[in-house]
Amino acid sequence: MRTQALRQRQPSFRRLAVRTAALSCCLGVCACAVGPDYVAPEKPAAAGYAVDPLVAEVDAANAQRFVMGRDVPFAWWELYQSPKLNALVERALKANPVVPAADAALKQAQEYANAQRGYFYPSVGLGLSGQRQKAAVDSGSPGLYSLFTSQLTLAYTPDLFGSNRRQVEALQATADMQRFQNEATYVSLVDNLVAAVIQTASLRDQIETTQALVDQNREALRVLRDQVRFGYAMGIDLATQEQATAQAEAALPPLNKQYQQTLDLVRALCGALPNENLDVDLHLADLHLPQDLPLSLPADLLDQRPDVRAAAEQLHAASAKVGVAVAARIPQLTISGAAGGSANEFAQMFKPGGPMWAVLAGLTQPIFDGGTLLHEQRAAEQALMQARAQYESAVIAAFQNLADALHAIRADADAMNSSLRAEQAAARIRDLTGAQQRSGYVNLLSLLQAQENYQQARLAQLQAQTNRLGDTAALFQALGGGWWNRSSRERQGSES
Repeated sequence: MRTQALRQRQPSFRRLAVRTAALSCCLGVCACAVGPDYVAPEKPAAAGYAVDPLVAEVDAANAQRFVMGRDVPFAWWELYQSPKLNALVERALKANPVVPAADAALKQAQEYANAQRGYFYPSVGLGLSGQRQKAAVDSGSPGLYSLFTSQLTLAYTPDLFGSNRRQVEALQATADMQRFQNEATYVSLVDNLVAAVIQTASLRDQIETTQALVDQNREALRVLRDQVRFGYAMGIDLATQEQATAQAEAALPPLNKQYQQTLDLVRALCGALPNENLDVDLHLADLHLPQDLPLSLPADLLDQRPDVRAAAEQLHAASAKVGVAVAARIPQLTISGAAGGSANEFAQMFKPGGPMWAVLAGLTQPIFDGGTLLHEQRAAEQALMQARAQYESAVIAAFQNLADALHAIRADADAMNSSLRAEQAAARIRDLTGAQQRSGYVNLLSLLQAQENYQQARLAQLQAQTNRLGDTAALFQALGGGWWNRSSRERQGSES
């Protein structure tokens, strides 16, 4: 009877767990989160891209214009209408190692946030131990005995003042920040590759034009040498032409070096080694200048820029960490329980006399820590101020970046039109001089000089065309790159 009464007075671990869970729920309902609640920063009022109103038409000669409010496509590079460029970008998104590295960083950050959520629940552990011991006794008996112990433990720290909630909030904001940094990685990778391909095509055209210029100078030098030999030209004319030929030849090696290095860059961006062949056989004429340029509304720009969104999440994380620091200075309640059994024989652990249980609650309040917790809170508050200033800097940089792209597009459009007119005029002079030379009105040197002037004008026009194509790519990057329009299929393809 007495044993039965003892067993009735000993609550089972199941009842202990139920009571602990009920108490945890009550404490969770009554809990609050200390520290500042995050409020998304307000967008700047009356923001714009220029002091003067923007004119939709960029370049009437090329029928290029801005379309205010049009959404930015993710695959904006397809507007260049180059299958080779499309293939290179597709390969880069699959093969460049920065892509899986960014994805792994995102998954790691999200796992840290998920792991922190586990502290909302009690932790349960199971322990089982056994020992065999011999003790010396006066009677001379062996003194051998065994002891078996099993114990189920439960521990819980109620989140009374939101310390864990703020930790989860900070880690989740960090994961969101990493997500936007991932999107910025995609945008930067594509923009860098498109710019490198444009530069490759430009250098290829410049090398061909410069080679033609070298050939014309060599031909002029050959003619002058013959004229000097027969007394029709002076030595100073020959020396001048030798200098011009040498200068034209000296322009080729830097172009070839830059061309090969740009090809290496394209290979690296595509995840290839320098000895791997890629189809980058492009000329500027193979790249179509996009006609309709999307231009987001100023109110939408900050939501589309991944760097600004990442800065906002960094601000969110800093705000939550202030709450963590404040909660560390407030009393912490811990609850723990244990139930199990102990006996000399394994089978007797849960029989009468073997079971045992314990419940413990504790309250801890920091009294003196040398000011550590206070200074940690102040440091967190300063980090919040820093994050807010960094966000404001990101906003200003975003508008500046887009304004610079718009100014470059307009200025380089004017420069391209001027260089095109200069090239056309030089071509007419070359053709007229050729006709005069065939009719005997001018000598061959005059024709060669006209041809050289045309090649120089052609080089200037190629550079202006390169700038024009590159400005369009810079505009798409400044607008955020259209990452929000990346489909789930494209995301899975980039992660595979």
